[in-house]
Amino acid sequence: MSRKPKLDPDMSMDDIMRAWPDAIGVVIRHGMLCAGCPIAIFHTLPEACKEHRVDEELFLRELVAVIRA
Repeated sequence: MSRKPKLDPDMSMDDIMRAWPDAIGVVIRHGMLCAGCPIAIFHTLPEACKEHRVDEELFLRELVAVIRA
């Protein structure tokens, strides 16, 4: 049985979206271009939020809510 990894802000955005596909909806709602972006394998959550000028705290709250659902 495979277990989902624990969300870690140092994970790449690619890893986050692969582990929790519903996270892609949160990414898109915030106008982030991480889904399908070749840089998503390098950007961490804080880096992506900074790059896209997204409130990291708000984004993380929404992401956790989707992951827990």
